[in-house]
Parts: sequence; C-alpha cells; structure tokens
Amino acid sequence: MSVHAGLALLAVAAYEAGAWRLRQRGDRWPPVRDVVFGAGVGVALVPGAATLTGHMLQHVLLGMLAPLLVVLARPGTLLLRAVPTVARRRLKRVLGSWPAAVLVFPPVAAVLEAGSLWLLYRTGLFAAIGDEPWLHVHVFLTGLLFTTAICRLDPLRHRAGLGVRAGALIGAAAAHAVLAKTLYVTPPPGVVLAVADRQAGAQLMYYGGDVVELGLALVVALQWYAARGRAEVRSSRRTGVPGGARC
Repeated sequence: MSVHAGLALLAVAAYEAGAWRLRQRGDRWPPVRDVVFGAGVGVALVPGAATLTGHMLQHVLLGMLAPLLVVLARPGTLLLRAVPTVARRRLKRVLGSWPAAVLVFPPVAAVLEAGSLWLLYRTGLFAAIGDEPWLHVHVFLTGLLFTTAICRLDPLRHRAGLGVRAGALIGAAAAHAVLAKTLYVTPPPGVVLAVADRQAGAQLMYYGGDVVELGLALVVALQWYAARGRAEVRSSRRTGVPGGARC
C-alpha cells in the first residue's frame, strides 16, 4: 500500500469515527456527508500519467474536485463537535488565530492557489521537479485552502462577505483560464511535449476547471439565496408584513 493510500484510509477512518461518535450520543450528522467525504478522498487517489493530459486530469481531480467534495462534507465542523471539550477549545484557538484568518481570507487563498500554479507551469519549476509526490500534496492543500475560503462551510474566525468570496472566485477562475491558454500555445519552460498532448492537457485544465468552479459558484449562490431569505424573514417579523413586503 502506498503512503497516499494509507493516509487516505486514515482520513476516512477518522471521519467515520467522528460521525459515529456524534450519532451514538444522538446528534444528527447526515449520512450523505460520509459519502461525499469518501468520494473526495477517492478522487484524490486517482493516479496521473506520463503525459501532460494525464497530469492535468490528476491536477483537476486532486486540486479542485477532491477539495470541493471534502469541504462539502464539513470535516472541520465534525472535528469540533466530536472531540472532547478541552481539545475543542484548543482547536478553536487555532482556528481563531490571526494566521489562520489571513490564510482563509479569500483573496489571499486565491493568490496562493492560482499563483502557485503560475509559478509551477510558467517557470522552470515543472521541468526541475517533475512528478514529485510532495507536489501532489501541495496541489491538494492549496486547493483545499482555497475551497475552504470560498465555501466557508466550517467555522472560521472571520466570515468574509459574499461579494469578497465571489470576487476571489472570479479572479482565480480568470487566472486559471489565462494559464490554460498560455499552455495551449507554449509548454512549460524546459519541457518538450507533443503538440496534441500539450493542447489536450491545456483544454482539460481550462474546461475541467470551469466545471469545478461552477460548483463553487453554486455553493456561493445558494448561500446568498439563503441569507436573503433569512433577511426577509427577519424583516417580516419586525414589520408584521409576510415576506418583508412593502406597500
């Protein structure tokens, strides 16, 4: 068994142990989240290939789709609810620290995620490091940080507004799109690729990234819709007019 597979099994086991603890004491934890988390971990284990197309497929799955599925399963919320009180207090202090707040500020997370991709593919870094395992870890972690910052489903110190998150998502999507177009024209410096492979890999990065980014946009849109509904309910309670309507 590879190290990645071992870590994946450990993550799933820890998640299921936390969910089991909550359900044993009578707390509600939707089973669909277990399925989504397992799917996210499974997607992260999809192997790459020697071609740029295979590498890009792994990048989209590992750095974009897997983080989205993992974040939708709300592992941070599960952890805070499942651990003992002392550990929960310590975790809250860590999550509430200013370094954590800076990292999950959407524009910062977007720069770290998109900037690292530009550094990888538009400098000699890709030719120098090749397909090192730690690169896969980096891609997943930066994708997870960015997705956490945009979705804001788990407890965080500062809840950035929907406008800030939407702006960061649009900026990151634009950076991904431009990067994919540059790769369609020229390969990473120091790398020789077949034209068909380079163009197919760039298209996969462009369109595959669009699909996952639409999923992120849907999460943000649903949160905006829910927030607007709650605001209307509060307004109707104050005015006594159903739905917050005005004459």
